[in-house]
Amino acid sequence: MNFVDLAIIFGYLIGITAFGIWFSKKQKTTEDYFVGNRSVPWWAIAMSIVATETSTITFISVPGIVFAKGGNFEFLQLVFGYMLGRIVISAIFIPLYFKGKLQTVYQLLGDRFGTKVKMLASALFVVMRNIADGIRLLLTAIVLAAVYTAFQPNFSPNLVTVLSVILLGVVMIIFTYYGGMEAVIWVEVIQLLIYLGGAIAAAIVIANQIDGGISTAIQIGQKFQKFNLIDWGFRDTKYFFPLPLISTNVSFSLPFDFTKTFTFWAGLIGGCFLTMSTHGTDQYLVQRYLCTDKPKLAMIALLSSGAVILAQFIGFLFIGVLLFAFYQPFNLPEYANATGAFPFSNSDRVFPDFITKYMPSGLSGLVVAAIFAAALSSSLNSIAATAVNDLYKPFKPSMDDQHYLRVSHLLTLIVGILQILVALLFMNQERSALDSALSVASLINGPILGVFLIGSFIKKAGQSEALIGMTTSILVMSVIIYFELVKRFGFYPDTTPIAWTWYVLIGSSITFLVALVVTFLKSIIGKQKNV
Repeated sequence: MNFVDLAIIFGYLIGITAFGIWFSKKQKTTEDYFVGNRSVPWWAIAMSIVATETSTITFISVPGIVFAKGGNFEFLQLVFGYMLGRIVISAIFIPLYFKGKLQTVYQLLGDRFGTKVKMLASALFVVMRNIADGIRLLLTAIVLAAVYTAFQPNFSPNLVTVLSVILLGVVMIIFTYYGGMEAVIWVEVIQLLIYLGGAIAAAIVIANQIDGGISTAIQIGQKFQKFNLIDWGFRDTKYFFPLPLISTNVSFSLPFDFTKTFTFWAGLIGGCFLTMSTHGTDQYLVQRYLCTDKPKLAMIALLSSGAVILAQFIGFLFIGVLLFAFYQPFNLPEYANATGAFPFSNSDRVFPDFITKYMPSGLSGLVVAAIFAAALSSSLNSIAATAVNDLYKPFKPSMDDQHYLRVSHLLTLIVGILQILVALLFMNQERSALDSALSVASLINGPILGVFLIGSFIKKAGQSEALIGMTTSILVMSVIIYFELVKRFGFYPDTTPIAWTWYVLIGSSITFLVALVVTFLKSIIGKQKNV
């Protein structure tokens, strides 16, 4: 990489900052600021959904999945669940979003169950989204710091990372503060084009550096079973769980392997429920549907984004095959006994190694800019919308719209600073921070999805039933997270944690079933009292 690459990267950051400021003249009301006056075209919303769904982790990690020893296309089983989840959301949830002039999805919970449930779900979203996006900001800053220290190796990597977090955070704050949700969507349209262009350029460069090109890569991929797609996951697996404070384990067997992340049923069912939670009940994505004025357009945007996501992941996985054919780790004598992404320390280092060492000048800058494009999808406006509508308005219900707009701007600034602080807080524990954030996010997504399902299918359930269901679900999911943590830190090495793809299904099912049972019991008790 050279000065041209660095110029491309910083030119991109300056460009999106100016773009957000240019949109400021259109932000006159909270309707403009939060939902773009409901006038954004469906195709832009579809592209925004795809850009939002993609992150630096996706861009970097997915090719490494195939590159690793034993890695293949089985990740796509999860994408099949993503597609199914979109169909369910279109049938069940999207019609509900357009029954009123909603600015947040949690207003539906307020209408159905009351203020307590709405505020609980909103608060959980605000907390978790700040943690998750603070860590995403950190991971992107680490990439920028690595690029800069390649030019200036005498600079401290930690100092450059801190400065990168602040720089990227300021860029994100400025274009969101001034441009609102409409600017975020249009920036994401540009981001999608940039990172897909960067990925295609990288694939072409890799293929051209392989003897025999793509045909050779396909032959090598077939030889090492890289194109295997389906794993039914049926096997006699023994599960071990430690009893807290007791030196013995409980063990049992099931014919289905719930510990493996990428199987057909974990992908289809688990991926479906995961998408139902992220795309159906999470303000970060649902807010994009609200930027149009018709449920049909929102459905088209969501379903068409699924087709793009499928094609995108196929492309990223195929880049992994190309990288495997380029580096040819199987020719090294140690490969027979190797594990993981040998000869790299982990799979996330494979694609960045090629980008920094083998990409031509200019293209490497484009690909790094694409990594930023995949990471700078701002959640600040979504968090501000939730905080203002669901957490602030109940205490200040009679203020005019301009007051709420000023508070929204202030909250955008505060939340942006908070995400910078989260990134800096987790800077020295990147791996465990990422794992912890994903685990807690899964803990939260299931209970919230369960409440939406209660509202749709249990007509007699009220606020108390919903709160009991959510609380029970969070407690059970905390136990599952406990098993994962004790395994990860080696306290009980025989522990077999359940794969994270099942978390949302488990959490939402418990919330729904507990509320159903409590509703049933209350109806029986009520009938007995009447007798």
